[in-house]
Amino acid sequence: MQLSDAQKREYVKRLLFSRMRLLIKNGFYGLLLMHTSFALDDSIQTACTDGGKIYFSPKFLSEISDSELDFVMSHEILHIVLKHCLRTGDRDPELFNIACDIVVNSNIMLSADMDPNAVTLKKYGELMHTAPNGEEGNKYTAEEVYQMLLSPSNKVSRQGGRGFKAGNGRGYGKTWDDHSRWGSKDGDTLLKDMWDKYVRDVAEAISIQKSNGGRGVLPLGVERMLDELRDPTLDWRALLADFVSEDVSDYSFAPPDRRYTDGDFFIPDLNLGGETVRNILFMVDASGSVSDSDLTSAFSEIKGAIEQFDGRLEGYLGFFDSAVYKPVPFGDVNDLLGIKPRGGGGTDFYAIFNYIFKNMQDNLPASIIILTDGFAPIPPAEVARGIPVLWILDNKIITPSWGRIARIDT
Repeated sequence: MQLSDAQKREYVKRLLFSRMRLLIKNGFYGLLLMHTSFALDDSIQTACTDGGKIYFSPKFLSEISDSELDFVMSHEILHIVLKHCLRTGDRDPELFNIACDIVVNSNIMLSADMDPNAVTLKKYGELMHTAPNGEEGNKYTAEEVYQMLLSPSNKVSRQGGRGFKAGNGRGYGKTWDDHSRWGSKDGDTLLKDMWDKYVRDVAEAISIQKSNGGRGVLPLGVERMLDELRDPTLDWRALLADFVSEDVSDYSFAPPDRRYTDGDFFIPDLNLGGETVRNILFMVDASGSVSDSDLTSAFSEIKGAIEQFDGRLEGYLGFFDSAVYKPVPFGDVNDLLGIKPRGGGGTDFYAIFNYIFKNMQDNLPASIIILTDGFAPIPPAEVARGIPVLWILDNKIITPSWGRIARIDT
């Protein structure tokens, strides 16, 4: 189907207007759609996603109403954030596709106060949203619905390639959208981790919106995913104590003072004497991919580290994006509270080391602690020129190939 430039512009305008309507009606879907891109593709019959981008058939776009388009947009973005495109494994693809659509459609209905019109396409009618046991699909994961569809008690049978029909008479037609590109981005761990971050940030924005009386219902499947992302991680301050004792000082922080082992922080034992650990450089990622809450968490973590050392940790705190903003010295918590975050551009880890060896030659840091989301190329270890580096990451996927590594839960 050959499209003129004018036709392409009209289709793009429709997609952008749909995203705008969703931002107003249901911020969760609208905000997440800001992180994806769209493409026209006449090789498909309806719409599809590969886990990163959403594709539309021009013919399909011309046949559906605005409200139907809003549903399609919500449907595809939920497939992306729930990572359905990457979870098929060795399951029957057609049956798993049906399970995924049941979960997605039911979650969209939940966001629309269980209005069945929210999951209706004129050509296809009301779309499947209940599991084989009669319960709404939003109560289950796609894998759980898939197992129900497979269950012998469900008596699922193929019907001439048209789909599946349950023994209780409930019919499951073929999925209306194209799932043929699922799995094409299976190895893209960076993409998966970025979507985890987008979901966390959007969930935080929605919680603020709800507290102010606005509308913003998180799908239950997304809530379950957030619970998984919030699994407790290693208290990085314990690793910091070990890191500093190994690379900076002659005394040991292990084991910690046993009088405080039930507390939130690891406290060095009393063999410290009066010695102060100096010249530690904290660098905090303040790029555009880091939210205000991430910066707040970073401040909180550094404050906890300073308190952990009971006033015997001194150094510098700086911010970076594609450049370094001059690090400011601190000696106690009060000094830290006076330091204002700066940044907001892209991320460049090379900038940290370039700055150090250009501007701090006369007083090189004893060690470098970088708090970041890691969404940028990691430079080779040689850039540190032997200075110990501790990477503090706010996710579970990005892993630098050198230096010490710890993770915080933001």
